[in-house]
Order: sequence, then structure tokens, then C-alpha cells
Amino acid sequence: MELTKCGFDAYTSEVDDKGIDFVICTEKPRRYYDVQVKSVRGFNYVFFRKEHFDLRDNLYAALVILVEGEQPGLYLVPSRAWDEPNQLFVSRDYGPPKKSTPEWGLNLSQKNYPLLKQFGFEEIATKRLAQGQSDSSL
Repeated sequence: MELTKCGFDAYTSEVDDKGIDFVICTEKPRRYYDVQVKSVRGFNYVFFRKEHFDLRDNLYAALVILVEGEQPGLYLVPSRAWDEPNQLFVSRDYGPPKKSTPEWGLNLSQKNYPLLKQFGFEEIATKRLAQGQSDSSL
């Protein structure tokens, strides 16, 4: 809903077999972005399965952080943020004997919050995507 308020066209996914929740489109320049949405209560760990979240310029994670008594925190994170894992952005490649599939993760915490702030919804949606900037400008 917030993306449509910013002037984007948003299209929902008919079939969720690729992990894409919706696609947004900018007018000028005409560009398409795939978006996967995650919501979390408070500061916890959030992950995206690597098999459905391949790092590329037109893939974003929309993150909603719910904290009781506060407005939801909205973030729009380009998948390329995981190109260089750090305290916030982690890469986990579980192997045998573990049964978990490889994932990209977000270690959400008060300590890591300053690293997340740069991906505030308004900053990314209105100042980067709407102007057609690529992730290389991050």
C-alpha cells in the first residue's frame, strides 16, 4: 500500500512458487522490481531462503518491524545488501548433517539497528527507486 502511495504500480503474485510477494513498476524510467515481504515482532532474526532470494539488482526485501505501542517500522532492503555480509546481513550455508536450507538473514537488534536505518522505506522508495537509481548507487 505504501508503494502505491509513492506512485508505483504494484502487482501481486498469482502463484508464490518463487518467493515473490509482489512486483512494482516505475514509470520513468520504466523498471520492474520484485519484492519479498517479511514482518517481525520486535527485533528478531528474519531470513530469506537462498533458493528463492537470488541476489540481483531488481530484487528487494520489504521488512515490517512491529513494536507494541509504536508505528510499524518500514524498510526496503535491496538484495545486494547481502553481497558483503556483516553484523546485520548474514549468509548461512548449512550443510550436512544439518537439514536447514541455505539462507540470507537479518540479525535485527538494537545494536544493529543503525545499520538498518539507511534502508528506511521513504529513503529507498522515494529517493532511489522512483528516480530509477540502481543498487550500485547504495
